[in-house]
Amino acid sequence: MTRAGLRFLSLVVAVLAGVASAPLLAQEHEHEHEHPQEVAPPQEPEPVVDHSQMDHSQMDHSQHTTGEPPAAARVTAAAAQPRTPIPVLTDADRAAAFPELHHRMSHGSGIHGFLLVDRLEAWDGDDGNGQGWELQGWLGGDTNRVWLRSEGEREAGSTHAADVEVLYGRAVSAWWDVVAGVRQQTRPGDAQTWAAIGVQGLAPYMFETQATAYLGESGQVEAVVEVEYELLLTNRLILQPVVEASFFAKDDATRGVGSGLATTEAGLRLRYEFTRRFAPYIGLVHERAHGGTADLRHGAGDRTRDTRWVVGLRTWF
Repeated sequence: MTRAGLRFLSLVVAVLAGVASAPLLAQEHEHEHEHPQEVAPPQEPEPVVDHSQMDHSQMDHSQHTTGEPPAAARVTAAAAQPRTPIPVLTDADRAAAFPELHHRMSHGSGIHGFLLVDRLEAWDGDDGNGQGWELQGWLGGDTNRVWLRSEGEREAGSTHAADVEVLYGRAVSAWWDVVAGVRQQTRPGDAQTWAAIGVQGLAPYMFETQATAYLGESGQVEAVVEVEYELLLTNRLILQPVVEASFFAKDDATRGVGSGLATTEAGLRLRYEFTRRFAPYIGLVHERAHGGTADLRHGAGDRTRDTRWVVGLRTWF
């Protein structure tokens, strides 16, 4: 091929190459306009601050903020929140929160009965061996009842003290009864009948309480107060402390009692309830005479105090 033909062929190849690359350049130019690249200006390095050389006492920190709104703004924002007002308490609300407690169980309108043998025991004391009992029961409804009480002691094969009471009782509150009736005392001394009046019930802190006054012959007055408490060590093991005190208005040498505080008795009995109706127990009882009663016993050669171990049974029907 001649030199002129080679120049012509080179020109044709150059034209074709330019035509083929034109669309690619156009696309790149369009993309550059759609997504221009931002070039960040060069950053200067932050200066290093030496806090150890700074005088912080001259700086005002009151203008510094922690990012939280000021207290006034927070209070204003809280006040702007909707609130539901607390309703005023009514008598119905108070009655629902503090319902009336009923100590005695309701037995309906019929006649019912209950008998508790609180003590049926034998003892070994300083004056020898003996036996004792104490029981009470009732017959009636929730408000009106007839009460029966009896207690006594035997020593050396003979009855040393015994009495029986028949009382009418009326409930005056959920926790207390007023009782009135008669007591027949067979020992000590000759048999004697007393008029009786008193109260019985549950004192604060769950103390079972009986307080009874007796009016006898020749204006003699006797008062007996008994308080007991039941401490549950377990569901079946129960410790029962009992304190009893008796007072007389006059001296009575035939019965061996003096005026004022005559006797006190403190007992501690621990029982185990195999069932609620069958609970054997052991205990320790201390009895002491005071004042004129102690003088009369001392003159008769009797002890003025006695401590004894007891074992017995508590049951009810």
